[in-house]
Amino acid sequence: MQKPLQERGMMTDLHVLEKQRQRALDDAGACPPRRVSNPFFGVGPITDGTSDEVERRRLRFEFEAWLESRYRKLDDTGRDIGAFTAGELARSMHRGYPADKILCDMMREIHRYFEFPKANKIAVGLGGGHSGFTVCVLHLLNTSDLNQHIFIDTSRPETPTGGSGGFFRQSWGAQLIELHRKSRGGDESRLHFADGEGAIPSADKLDELGIRIFIGVGHETTGATTYTQQDMNNLLEWLGRDPDNRHAVLDVTSMLGAMPWKPATIRDAMSKICMFTPFQKAIGGVSGYFIASFTPQALALIERNQSDPCFAIPRQFKLAAPVDPKRSISGTRTVQVGPFYDPEQDKMLGGIINTYSILAFAETTFGLLRCERMIGPLAELNRRSGQNRETVEEWIAGQNLLQLGVANPESRGTAVTLLKIVDPDISDPAIQARIVMRSKQLLGYEGITHPNGEHERGLDVARYVNAFPGTPGDYRAWIGGIRLPTDVTALLENIAYAYGRAKVVVLEEEMGKKGKFLPAPGSVSAELVQRRTATVLIADPVGLRRTAPYARADHSEVQRHIEARGGVFHDGPLTDRAALEPGRIHFFYQPDLSTEAELLPVTQDARYDAVIAAATFLPADSVFPEGGVRIGAGTGNMGSRSWGGSDGVGGSAPLMNTPSFNSRATAQMVFKSLLRVLPDLDVDALHRRVVGADFDTGKNLKEFPTEKLESTRIAVVGYGNIGRQVAKLAKSFGMHVTVHAREKHRPWIESEGFAYAATIIEAAKGAAVITPHVGLGGMNREKGEYANAGIIGKEVLFALSDNAVLINFDRGELVDVGALDAALTSGKVRHASIDADLFRNADGSVRGPLAPYLPLEVRHRGKVELLPHVAADTDHPSRVEGAKQAVDQIIDAIVNRRVTNLKGDLPEGYSNAGAQTVPGVGAVTRREILSACGSHDIKLAREATEELSSIWGALSSVSGADRLGDLIDRHGSTLVRTSNLYRTLMERLGIEGRHG
Repeated sequence: MQKPLQERGMMTDLHVLEKQRQRALDDAGACPPRRVSNPFFGVGPITDGTSDEVERRRLRFEFEAWLESRYRKLDDTGRDIGAFTAGELARSMHRGYPADKILCDMMREIHRYFEFPKANKIAVGLGGGHSGFTVCVLHLLNTSDLNQHIFIDTSRPETPTGGSGGFFRQSWGAQLIELHRKSRGGDESRLHFADGEGAIPSADKLDELGIRIFIGVGHETTGATTYTQQDMNNLLEWLGRDPDNRHAVLDVTSMLGAMPWKPATIRDAMSKICMFTPFQKAIGGVSGYFIASFTPQALALIERNQSDPCFAIPRQFKLAAPVDPKRSISGTRTVQVGPFYDPEQDKMLGGIINTYSILAFAETTFGLLRCERMIGPLAELNRRSGQNRETVEEWIAGQNLLQLGVANPESRGTAVTLLKIVDPDISDPAIQARIVMRSKQLLGYEGITHPNGEHERGLDVARYVNAFPGTPGDYRAWIGGIRLPTDVTALLENIAYAYGRAKVVVLEEEMGKKGKFLPAPGSVSAELVQRRTATVLIADPVGLRRTAPYARADHSEVQRHIEARGGVFHDGPLTDRAALEPGRIHFFYQPDLSTEAELLPVTQDARYDAVIAAATFLPADSVFPEGGVRIGAGTGNMGSRSWGGSDGVGGSAPLMNTPSFNSRATAQMVFKSLLRVLPDLDVDALHRRVVGADFDTGKNLKEFPTEKLESTRIAVVGYGNIGRQVAKLAKSFGMHVTVHAREKHRPWIESEGFAYAATIIEAAKGAAVITPHVGLGGMNREKGEYANAGIIGKEVLFALSDNAVLINFDRGELVDVGALDAALTSGKVRHASIDADLFRNADGSVRGPLAPYLPLEVRHRGKVELLPHVAADTDHPSRVEGAKQAVDQIIDAIVNRRVTNLKGDLPEGYSNAGAQTVPGVGAVTRREILSACGSHDIKLAREATEELSSIWGALSSVSGADRLGDLIDRHGSTLVRTSNLYRTLMERLGIEGRHG
């Protein structure tokens, strides 16, 4: 019985355990390394190469489309009548066309890509690598041949060296021994085993032993070894001395595409050595079949052995079939009608006995072609495998925790690597084994749980990394050329991290045995809680609805929200900070503050930690050390130097906004203004004549011709929240929408059915309406002007169609007022509607971006509509929701130092929480998609997309009006209804527009 830990004298001191735990925490680091692109490091050297489940599903669709394009149905006249679908092939079509073609195609691509010589034929059969081995040895061996000595490059079974590998490693040699023991003429003395795994003796030594057949399985993936260049030189030299009577068979499961030898050696090996492998395992599917290549000399030996067999070969493994099928026992057997692909004739000589999966064979062909597209020819795959081995060796050399399991660099495999832990802290093998086991849980999806209940979720970066018993390693991973070197590095980093985190857990368990327990997660002593008292100024109304014409606007909804969040609402100014309840955030509602003279006395002394504003202009000298939020999209009025001015550049406090709440309201106001002009129907005149009984519809209607909005073109400048909403409304009116925005938005603009224009001029050409929604842009501090000032200038306005309409509900500065004056005078622009800020000075004069437009209204009476920036600020629900979000953002910034909807720079000490917008208005973010994943709608969305994919996939695979018509009759209604449902789901979830 194992002694207790204390009696073993290992890790007995609690102080030592605590130091080791802290060292493990420091070594592992605070967060996991980057993820690998594919977590299945137990898959062969050529896998499907997908990084996640989405890509895997896409690849499945790509495969089925490829299948349907490649394998077509032909009627008896040769006319194409449609595709063979995956469903049809899955229904066991394993004989005839297209099954025979699929089989031949796969064998051709395997032979071509891996550069087998044309003189060698490839057999195919069902089963895995052991089946391939069995086929080779049963056909090449003849126990009755007294001269047939065999060399096996593994240790003899049941010896101490052989036993260390367990049954799996011994099974190769055990099968050969049993064949000789139980077969006619068998003699175990003709079996010669190696002293160790995978080494090939010199040609002279093999000659001395009288070897006729060399069987190589010792390099196999369990040990992560390969043959050295000298090994291959020895084998090829030995074969070359008597090529007609000497044969070599290698298991190349982990070597195809991962041969680290000279190119000439690889060519000779492929030509002169027989090889077998469970091939689909190498592609990434189920190990359901094997292939085996044979030299012409080996095929001749097989035929000789079949003329005088010494043991029965199971039917499903037979490579030589009777020449005369009626004489199945006594007739001549030949490989010329066996399950072989003959590259010289490009055909299968025979078929596979038993039912095989046509889809599996087609997937292999598809996978090989895809691998070739991704990586290139075989030489490149071999090169990349060697590069990955070098990447492993370089990384291992730069640290002390992991060592390579294979000591000889030349023998290290380029497809598989073995890694072992060397940890001076841990001297107990049982403890070491526990840490390694827990680390594999963390590398996989299970994760690890600390004794205090804290759970670390699985990294899901490396599954199936177990080393085989008896091999010199704790971890085993495939590193073949299909993988990027960066993926291999990421794997190593994750193994080191996972070991460190697992070590922490195991040491905590050992500490627990000594009575030392860490607190449960989330338990923080009360004395460590620092309560924060903060003050926030609300400088604008947070509700716009009034119960009576002159009543105060209703702020009650926002007040309730503040109180529900644990804040305190004060209707009035801050008078005595010392009297405030400690540990609370206090909001002071002063919506009547407006001018600089009113604001500076109460803000320049930093009495308010933060501010929420909507239209009020905050002077540069106002101080808000914890930041500010503007209710709305822009921040042109947020002039405080606390955050660096209205663009948020510089300063020590964060500047935020609440985009999208008023986006729809603003867009609707744009169309309210547009519909007053277009369609250009004089509704007021018609109303007067109807009321005066001065109209006859049949006679007078022709006096009022009009042009509809439908089919006219609108130029939308900007693809932000408001610009996109305007574009959507215009599209619903049947207008042709052209959007100018930055190039990065082009895919999203076009995905919504809008035309993209690379420049404003291009957007304006021939447009009947133009409306900018881009904001002022960044401030050029040298010139003292904003980047977008005057972008709607003369060239833009005169590119419009005659009698065009300009609607600027963004910022007054965007339009060159002089150019607009000229366009109105010439008739190029028939109407201009401007919505911008206007402020009244003490002397009665006005200022602000709307002021320069006032003379235009006098000169062009009836053609100019001026509004005091009310389009976005007259909607009560939008203002309330925007104010609630502003409250949440200020609280989060003060309490958690986390900033949402950041404008400008992120100050030191804060984290960026990204964007938050109204569903369906702003860009779709991770937040919206996460929300969808947590609702029942995700099930509906999946069902809808699968239904749509099924119907469209079927319609695209079928030819002929009759067959298409039949499918449409059965599924057309479901197609349209499901399409409507999916569109509705996306709108409801707010997953539409652009992402980012």
